[in-house]
Amino acid sequence: MVDKEEPVTPAPSPTEEGMATIGAAGAGDQPQSAGNNTNVKIVIIGAGMAGLSAANHLLQNGCEDFLILEARGRVGGRIVSIPLSNNQKVELGANWIHGVLGNPIFELAVQHGLVSVVNVPKPHKVVATTEDGHQVPFNILQEIYEAYVCFLRRCDEYFLCQYSPPPDIHSVGEHINYEIEIYLSEVQDPKEKRLKQSIFNCLLKRETCITGCNNMNEVDLLELGSYTELQGGNIVLPSGYSSILRPLGAQIPKQSILTKCPVKKIHWKRKKTFTGLETVDENSEDEHSDDSERTVTEVPTGDLRGASVESNTSSNCDFPAGNVRIDCEDGRVFHAAHVICTIPLGVLKNTHRALFDPVLPQYKQESIENLMFGTVDKIFLEYERPFLSADISEIMLLWDDDKRDMNSSEEELASEDYLSKNWFKKIYSFAKVTDTLLLGWVSGREAEYMETLDHKAVAEKCTEILRNFLQDPYVPKPKRCVCTSWKSQDFTGGAYTSIPVGATQEDIENLAQPLYATPQAMKPAIVFAGEHTHSSFYSTVHGAYLSGRTAAQHLLASDEPDEIIMESDGSDLSAWIQGIALD
Repeated sequence: MVDKEEPVTPAPSPTEEGMATIGAAGAGDQPQSAGNNTNVKIVIIGAGMAGLSAANHLLQNGCEDFLILEARGRVGGRIVSIPLSNNQKVELGANWIHGVLGNPIFELAVQHGLVSVVNVPKPHKVVATTEDGHQVPFNILQEIYEAYVCFLRRCDEYFLCQYSPPPDIHSVGEHINYEIEIYLSEVQDPKEKRLKQSIFNCLLKRETCITGCNNMNEVDLLELGSYTELQGGNIVLPSGYSSILRPLGAQIPKQSILTKCPVKKIHWKRKKTFTGLETVDENSEDEHSDDSERTVTEVPTGDLRGASVESNTSSNCDFPAGNVRIDCEDGRVFHAAHVICTIPLGVLKNTHRALFDPVLPQYKQESIENLMFGTVDKIFLEYERPFLSADISEIMLLWDDDKRDMNSSEEELASEDYLSKNWFKKIYSFAKVTDTLLLGWVSGREAEYMETLDHKAVAEKCTEILRNFLQDPYVPKPKRCVCTSWKSQDFTGGAYTSIPVGATQEDIENLAQPLYATPQAMKPAIVFAGEHTHSSFYSTVHGAYLSGRTAAQHLLASDEPDEIIMESDGSDLSAWIQGIALD
């Protein structure tokens, strides 16, 4: 039975480590100010990886006058774990360090002893079974997997190569299915063809969880290769991914992080008046948001007299105060020279028109709408005792999709009636985390539907699936089921970023463009960071980390060349590798 003490909502909850390690400020620790108004040099919105990275980079370069405003009651953003039985933790968000060479998260983990440099992978035995319990021979599974990897690599090549895809093929899903059709055309036996098709379908479902989409037909073929994959495979931290928050928060003062402080409005372009700084009325200006190099929204030059001007002193943190006003939901107001905005793309999609005053330039609004912020959720099943063979690490679920999807329209597949009967068929496997803990993944519309269900209903359906596929009526019910709900979370609105058909890498670059309050401003009013702003590493934690560092560096740069400290010590493997001269 499902543990009655399971979380009422499947939402990521605060981690003990995240709260204790980072030392998010309580009410007694928060900066004191007159009334509800606080002046600070830099406001960082969001205490996820990008925000924490930006804060650390500011500190490393001597700038301590900043404040992090975090909407949740914890830090870490999409990095979060919760405790289960026997001192076991599960990661509800980020799971792996993607790649080793040039990955700052891996370097940080090694530096602080969170992962061994010598990584010995555990034996990984995958069992693939059909709905009627038939186990697929390993040689067939290997054959189809190798073909699939080849098809996917060919999709990657379009980004760098000049040749065009076949006519009327615009998405990754269309291209892979085109190759699958050619590949299976040589298979004569209908039963064998159906089996191999089901393996391809399972791998495509897995790809939707990796990419962050509902269907691979949504992902732009020509842009797939824009994502840069770092070498070294996926690394799991023995103490959980959330342990990476400890070194990131160690240097940040408690009073510099305000939790439970969601931002309501950012007044980012203000002009000097006789009564003080006021937000520019866009309707009274000739504002067309042209894509100039600095993404400047024009302010009448006559209003600049007497306005604050950037200081040229040697201090890296000598900024004018009060240019940007941030209003919070609880009534608090913050005045800052600059803002580093790390709000996730899913939240920007839902709120950007109301959040920014004046509204964002048109090109930036369009890029927010163009990009995709998909839903990917996890289902954890915890058991009293092991029931799978000790050598099995994953069970691939080969659903007979063609039977149900062939004649269904897109509208029917999206209907609640269809999802209520089929949502679970998007689960492509159950992987063994430990002997008594299984993990299933689900994406897209099916994940969104799963988020509306009670945990007990999810646990019962998963038990039914395992009993059918394993042909074992004695598979036990889990004692606890934990599901994530990233789409339903107000402060995420999904999982991570991908580039859909019609969007381009340029849309991500547009999101990263800083905004200047005036054409004469030396430094931007708002700098954007987060995984959705890194054009090569979008969807990853290391992308978020690097974007936070870049955002901070925008504000640290002075008019004259000045040394910028990129890392706090000499253990940066990336810098070492880049220092090797290649003849």
